[in-house]
Amino acid sequence: MSETSSPRVERDSMGEVRVPEKALWGAQTQRAIDNFGISDLRFPRAFIRALGLIKGAAAQVNKDLGLLDGPISDAIQQAAKEVEEGKQDDQFPLDIFQTGSGTSTNMNANEVISRWASKKLGKPVHANDHVNMSQSSNDVIPAAIHISASLEVKERLLPSLEHLKQVIVRKAAEVDRVVKNGRTHLMDAMPIRMSQELSGWASQIAHAAHRVEDARPRLAALALGGTAVGTGINAPPEFGRRIAEAIARRTSLPFVSSPNYFENLSSQDAAVELSGQLKTTAVSLMKIANDLRWMNSGPHGGLAEIALPELQPGSSIMPGKVNPVIPEAVAMVCAQVIGNDAAITIAGQSGNFQLNVMLPVIAYNLLQSIGVLANAARQLADKAIKGFTVNEAHIAEIMSRNPILVTALNPLIGYEMGAKIAKRAIAENRPVKEVAAEMTKLSREELDRLLDPRKLTDGGIQK
Repeated sequence: MSETSSPRVERDSMGEVRVPEKALWGAQTQRAIDNFGISDLRFPRAFIRALGLIKGAAAQVNKDLGLLDGPISDAIQQAAKEVEEGKQDDQFPLDIFQTGSGTSTNMNANEVISRWASKKLGKPVHANDHVNMSQSSNDVIPAAIHISASLEVKERLLPSLEHLKQVIVRKAAEVDRVVKNGRTHLMDAMPIRMSQELSGWASQIAHAAHRVEDARPRLAALALGGTAVGTGINAPPEFGRRIAEAIARRTSLPFVSSPNYFENLSSQDAAVELSGQLKTTAVSLMKIANDLRWMNSGPHGGLAEIALPELQPGSSIMPGKVNPVIPEAVAMVCAQVIGNDAAITIAGQSGNFQLNVMLPVIAYNLLQSIGVLANAARQLADKAIKGFTVNEAHIAEIMSRNPILVTALNPLIGYEMGAKIAKRAIAENRPVKEVAAEMTKLSREELDRLLDPRKLTDGGIQK
């Protein structure tokens, strides 16, 4: 579509507006284009999909209730299906920074669907009277946030988190033989199996998925039927229940009509809750990404415990340098999600009386967070964790000189003697076993048994 083609004249309650000839949108969308040239941020595909679902389901319910002529309903449903499937995405040009209710984007959907339906039907289908029947922007946009987020969580985020968890579990089994220095405060600590270290990651991801799952029931409550202020003006009493059931059937998700429309119009607490769980997921991913960066550091001046897959040159000036690009990218994703949560939190506070007036920015940031977390989880699994190799000889050498192993002797020799042995081992750069043999009455056999690094790693996971 070219917006430079000869314009046509559209009319709304404020008068005439010139609209690009080939555009399916109408006067109200064009006014929003003219008013809100603020950014290049547009509603994500998932949100437009949800709008198509809502408009199609509304047309069906209005037909079933005897409110909408059958052929008009069918034409609207066909047009809405194209919106749902992404066939009209170029007809949704509006900036997310617009009227806080999202009225401009609701009308964008109404106008696109009405014009397409009118062309196919051969007679006028009205954007407000027909496509928006029994609805208001004030219940459509909150419902679209819940529907789009629910679908993205189900179809993208949860499968990606499960994939990441499974890759970590498989890698943990692969490296179970490796015993390495534990580290607290970035300093040497008691030994740990690399599999145990990775089991912590897997547990974090499993809990992240559970937390996201826990937020889903609140997203299932839809504002549709509340219309303008929650009283349901201009909608039949059964409309909300019926449209929720219709959308539930079409998505195979347990959507229900909200038990209190006033909450769902005036607040976005469910979106804020989900965003908080996404932030926690981001914190978990950043922890794992940073562990990988440290373990991969070097190859000579760092820990050099593992080697991540080499994906690209790491420097424009230093030949041979290879950087941990996937963990770095994931960490940036996590920073973005944490920032998005701050924006969503502020926006969630902007429910003044009967309507939240920052709905578009909530929708954009919530869906971006879900999408980038889903993608980052898969990249971390497939391009970092799955393929890293372990520098076992280097790890074993460092492990043998870990003075903190003396902790295992505390019950026999006491803390004070243990400290003396550790300090001497550090000062003389000698294995702790050698120093302990000289400073205690323990035999070599006893020391071998007591300071066996692998035996010292038993425990830590409750079956």
